[in-house]
Amino acid sequence: MERLSSPPGERRDETRDTGEPVRTATATIDERGFVTGWSEEARRLLGYAPAQVVGLPAARLLADDADDADEPARRAAGGQERLSGTVALRHHDGHPLRLGLLAHHRRRSDGTGEWLVVCAAADPAARASRDRGEALTEWAFSQVPCVLAVFGTDGRLERANAAMEDVLSVPESRMVGLRLPEIAPGPANEETEERMRLVADTGEPQRAEPRLRPAGAGAEHGRPVTLAPLKDPEGRVRAVCLVAHHEVRERLTQERTLPPGAAGSRTGTAGDTPRTAQELADAAVPRLADFAAVDLLEGVHRVEDPPLPPSEPVTARRVAVRSVREDGPGPSSARTETVTYPALSPPVRCLTRGRGALYGTADADLVQWARQDPAAAWIGREGAHAVLVVPMRAHGTVIGMAFFGRHRRPEPFGPDDLLLAEKLTAQAAVGIHETRRQSRARTTTMTLQSSLLPQTLPDQAALEVASRYLPAATSAGMGGDWFDVIPLSGARVALVVGDVVGHGIRASATMGRLRTAVRTLADVDLPPDELLTHLDDLVLHLSAEEGGGKSAPETAGGIGTTCLYAVYDPVSRHCTLARAGHPPPAVATPDGTVYFLDVPAGPPLGLGGLPFETFETELPEGSLLALYTDGLLQPRDHDIDEGLDKLFTALARPATHVETVCDRVLAAALTHPPDDDVALLVASTRALHADRVAVWDLGDDPAIVAEARRRATGQLSDWGLDDAALITELIVSELVTNAIRYGLPPIQLRLIHGDNVLISEVFDSSNTAPHLRRARLFDEGGRGLLLVAQLAQRWGTRHGPVGKTIWAEQFLAVGV
Repeated sequence: MERLSSPPGERRDETRDTGEPVRTATATIDERGFVTGWSEEARRLLGYAPAQVVGLPAARLLADDADDADEPARRAAGGQERLSGTVALRHHDGHPLRLGLLAHHRRRSDGTGEWLVVCAAADPAARASRDRGEALTEWAFSQVPCVLAVFGTDGRLERANAAMEDVLSVPESRMVGLRLPEIAPGPANEETEERMRLVADTGEPQRAEPRLRPAGAGAEHGRPVTLAPLKDPEGRVRAVCLVAHHEVRERLTQERTLPPGAAGSRTGTAGDTPRTAQELADAAVPRLADFAAVDLLEGVHRVEDPPLPPSEPVTARRVAVRSVREDGPGPSSARTETVTYPALSPPVRCLTRGRGALYGTADADLVQWARQDPAAAWIGREGAHAVLVVPMRAHGTVIGMAFFGRHRRPEPFGPDDLLLAEKLTAQAAVGIHETRRQSRARTTTMTLQSSLLPQTLPDQAALEVASRYLPAATSAGMGGDWFDVIPLSGARVALVVGDVVGHGIRASATMGRLRTAVRTLADVDLPPDELLTHLDDLVLHLSAEEGGGKSAPETAGGIGTTCLYAVYDPVSRHCTLARAGHPPPAVATPDGTVYFLDVPAGPPLGLGGLPFETFETELPEGSLLALYTDGLLQPRDHDIDEGLDKLFTALARPATHVETVCDRVLAAALTHPPDDDVALLVASTRALHADRVAVWDLGDDPAIVAEARRRATGQLSDWGLDDAALITELIVSELVTNAIRYGLPPIQLRLIHGDNVLISEVFDSSNTAPHLRRARLFDEGGRGLLLVAQLAQRWGTRHGPVGKTIWAEQFLAVGV
């Protein structure tokens, strides 16, 4: 005798105690009526190979002589989730074959629907002898007095009583020979079948916490299941009896009070405070009450234990209302009007006690409140004879109250009605509390994010820059996208765009740390690839901190972060870039050509040990350079190729200002609020021509220092900067002397006249970095760099592939 050894859903030949083969033939049909799947058992049953059936209309399998009684099984009734019936099919050899079928409608992963058709291939009437059927009936109905079904040890249905037919809405004749997941597919019924195997193998009863329910039904419609072995006189397990316990009182209460369509189960899921409040009112009317109103408190009120005396009036806003009267108030009548309840009124008493209360027209408190308080005018207007007042509580906080009244139905509210009202109100309260919490969290995140992003872009001569930042419009919250513009030495400028994984405050905080790190690394003039390498190390350290010393990619903030770092030099018009898993930048040249820079992608930050590559290109003056995060190209209403076309079109259009370009790009790429944060940085390149740059090659003889001072003074005179000559002479003298004394030839002096800034640079071939130190009283040297630091507004050292450059910046008077 075969045990339940094959997993649910497996389709293969099986031999039962009777020696007859039992198969489950399955096929899938899409909503257009075409066959999309054909099992091996279906081939054995009808003789068609899968290649002969899949892709053809299922109607071709119907026998030509199928009568009118078969018509309901030919079509899928609109809105039904399951069909059953008898249908005449044509065998491959031409003879008709009448079969009982079950068809389940289900959704596929791509969102489309299909029908799963199942059939027991063996004749149910011939599965067991009459004597065996009588024995099974005797054992089942004598041992279990409840709704039941009997399954063989192979997991296939032998018998089912009328109550079982009612629960699953399928006649016994259609179920016999099928497994439980085939009769009513679903995880709960698959787990129930697993427990049947335990019963068959161990001979011990099992209780299945998952509830027996029809396919597609929610847990509230299920029934707890007990599985019992059915043994013959020798103690051998011959079958398994499934008993579904029916909770009568609970079902009657739900049928009497719950709104149709499971509206009560949807209360508090809107994600919007007014809509959630209206959901509560709509769920209560008309099944629970004839009138409902929802008021939300102004401010936060904690529930005290013991309760505080109702000594103060309470102010609230009416945000939702519903009535069964045609001339009564509807959802649109709630316009957030403000109401104030007296200290001793029933609503305030319920709030201070933290629980609901029932009132009738004879209750003195209700009569007095209705007579004196304008906020209770609805009682007389509606003609209510029974009133329920229920406080809205969530996590120890009272956020409002709900009112329910009856005037059309004669019976007063009872304890069951109060219980249901409190349940619905609690669901709505939790939804509103969560919505407010998310709103506060989003506001906090936006404030943090805004404070961490650049408030203004720095003035510099190399680029005209404009930026935009759009937070995500989803409930996930703001992400960690950021951008930055960093002035560098030699009139160069760094552009940065990054995207931290995740959303919320944590992503914003991580973004702030990474942005600060980028500015610090940029300040020491690291090449783009080296900067990303150091940033990658930082993300690894952050991961180790969050993981308690061990890297935890699934929890560490920053792992998977992408970043693009670009440096533009207006003197050479060269742009040097490196990226870590970030989308490549787009360039639009003055002649209208738009293209992506072929920057090597590099791995996202936090993976560790993988190199980053630098890409260098020359950009014509007036080129547009667009850096962005991936949220710009991934809106929900079009694919990425369409987004790229819109980006290129917006960049190719001539524009006077980069601010206009930013607006065009966003308007073209985003027709709806973005699903992810969007950071956009658009820069128009400028150039410092030869009339603004002077370069001299110097020897390594100390006598050349005087010549360097003379040349620098002469160049400043040509630029009209005579007022800066004295300080420039001292700086040039010290930098050139330092290069001759401690560096290696060749030595080069360069002056750059930028907007409101004069830059002096001295290059030598040595990689030895100078450092500032305080000279002692009797030291003969050591004061050169200290003097430079005092005379210049900024100074520093920039290392290249060979050698170094010491530079100093002097601010010029505005208009010079």
